Amino acid sequence: MADAIVHRGPDDEGFHAADGIVMGMRRLSIIDLAGGHQPIQNEDGTLWLVCNGEIYNYRELRADLQRAGHTFRTQSDVEVVLHLYEEHGDAFLQKLSGMYAIALWDTRRRRLLLVRDRLGQKPLYYRIDRRGLGFASEVKSLLAVAGRPAEVDLQALRDYLGLGYAVAPQTLFKGIRKLPPATVLVWEPAGSRVETYWQLPGETQPGIAGSEWAGRIRGELERAVREQMVSDVPIGAFLSGGIDSSAVVALMAQHTRQPVNTYSIGYGGPGAAAYYNELAFAGSVARRFGTNHREILVAPEVATLLPKLLWHVEEPISDSAIVTTYLVAELAARSVKVILSGVGGDELFAGYRRYLGESYTRRYQRLPAWLRTRVLRPLAEALPSARSSRVMDLARYAKQFVRSGELPWAEQYREFIQICSRDRLAALLLAPMQGQDGFDRITAAEAATDPLLRLLRIDAQTQLPEDLLLLTDKVTMATSLECRVPFLDHQLVELAARIPAEAKMPGGKLKHLLKESLAGLLPDGILHRSKRGFGAPMGVWLKTELAPLRRVLLGRHAIEQRGLLDWATVEEILRLHDGSREDFTDLLLVLMNVELWCRLFIDGRDAQDVGSELSELLAA
Repeated sequence: MADAIVHRGPDDEGFHAADGIVMGMRRLSIIDLAGGHQPIQNEDGTLWLVCNGEIYNYRELRADLQRAGHTFRTQSDVEVVLHLYEEHGDAFLQKLSGMYAIALWDTRRRRLLLVRDRLGQKPLYYRIDRRGLGFASEVKSLLAVAGRPAEVDLQALRDYLGLGYAVAPQTLFKGIRKLPPATVLVWEPAGSRVETYWQLPGETQPGIAGSEWAGRIRGELERAVREQMVSDVPIGAFLSGGIDSSAVVALMAQHTRQPVNTYSIGYGGPGAAAYYNELAFAGSVARRFGTNHREILVAPEVATLLPKLLWHVEEPISDSAIVTTYLVAELAARSVKVILSGVGGDELFAGYRRYLGESYTRRYQRLPAWLRTRVLRPLAEALPSARSSRVMDLARYAKQFVRSGELPWAEQYREFIQICSRDRLAALLLAPMQGQDGFDRITAAEAATDPLLRLLRIDAQTQLPEDLLLLTDKVTMATSLECRVPFLDHQLVELAARIPAEAKMPGGKLKHLLKESLAGLLPDGILHRSKRGFGAPMGVWLKTELAPLRRVLLGRHAIEQRGLLDWATVEEILRLHDGSREDFTDLLLVLMNVELWCRLFIDGRDAQDVGSELSELLAA
């Protein structure tokens, strides 16, 4: 199991075996390089721990515990977890600030705790069968002892094709589950249970001026960046040139005497490549703060990396940032072992157009019904849809909005985030769909009344952990690089959740408060520039340079031989995408990824072998 994830911890390994349990650890040494070996035990050997991640407030916790009489044997950040459990029992979870997946074995009580951090920054998978409980940071460790081939979970497949990801506890591996964020699995003689130990606030805090909110945001973000810079090894930052990553770099520069190491990725060529290319913005930020800046240019051929990346990510998500994140992580890993990222800023401070839905709907529904249904709806359906330029992107959003303008808020939000409609999904899948998917289950339970707060609470349980944080962790760890995300410091997240919609996004101004909080720190050209995603121009590539790859992975022979999807529906999706009638970039990518995932985990083929096959195909 440890050998299967050596990339996550190439520096050290350790094991503990006792009656009823075996624990192992692969370590990427970041803090206390010499003394931080794991598994780690308490003074009398009654508690054993493995922890993947970092406890950012360990110094304060350590000082408190020493005053209470606890003795430490190392300088490691994770040793505080053992003593917190001794001092506070299960309530120790409320004391931690950081990203972590924890397994804590209590010998006296024959009790295991599996814990995942509040936002789901670190992954934790498990399998329960007749032999007991198996757990790991990656599925491939569980497959190493499964004793049987992997199988497709058909209900989870529905989530991937509908949303682009599967919501915990589901995975595409039948019988293997993932622990949801902010939960603890308790395994003890009386039985097992999964409990939630933290939730976002359910109400906002009105009556506070926008300027005061902005000041609080700036203070909390600066604290989070400062705390997450703690490291005994070289550290750097991803820099896209957007607001979030630029803010992280600017605040890092204030708290170090050495130039910050920054890393960016871009695309050569005109058209869609130029639309996605942000190197000019990243370069201006790097010069502003005097960073040690490195850049990399990529081309469509990088898609042949997909088999390797899917082997690492293990879940066939639809996000093209899987490629860009890996390449920039590979670049960074040549000179640092820890990287800071701006992931999370858009979710916390309303950076996406989809957050405008309810505001625009109120205005839209004031129009006469005949105008909406007889004029605007047909006009919207006639619009082209693609991501190759700003105009095409706006047309895509307009079509989404008009389609959803008559729907209740939950259905409207689903329309914005789904990659395949329910009707098309039912036609696409050969197996019948049963019950709710993860998104419907979470929205049905959402009771917050503030429109932005309820969307933030939904994102924190769906797209954020299952897409952005999943790929961020898995892809950076594929290069043995630890990625930290200051925007998802839980105190900053709680602060953002308490800000009412009218203060966070007055008059529909996306990211208004975050921009106000960063005024004077970032140049206006960065604060007020148009937003770009961090993905690749995959939609255009799939119509052009990557068309041969698509024809093989999504051709009739491959689809019918796999036996999961309806060929006629796949053919229709391809036709609509190629004609720019619908933008199916995310759906096509997840369909290709599902086929590649099956070749790797169901057929048992080697990732390098599959990648070589794709390379030869494109070369021909």
